Amino acid sequence: MPESAGYLRIADDVMADVRSGKLKPGDRLPSVAETRAGYSVSYGTVQLAYVRLEALRVIRRQQGKGVFVTDPKTWMREP
Repeated sequence: MPESAGYLRIADDVMADVRSGKLKPGDRLPSVAETRAGYSVSYGTVQLAYVRLEALRVIRRQQGKGVFVTDPKTWMREP
């Protein structure tokens, strides 16, 4: 799979895990290094995925603490 699509795959997977309840508000996401290794992508690809998720308000980053899932009520719409 091309590198450019990798960030979308990561972002989609995180969003799916939130929707299914696998990830809950306040849960900490794996580090960039762990995500990088799990998806076999570059650091920049993971960063792009996290930027996208942050822009969609799915996650929030806290410097020195990590990346956390937000409350889906703030971003998820009813079908």
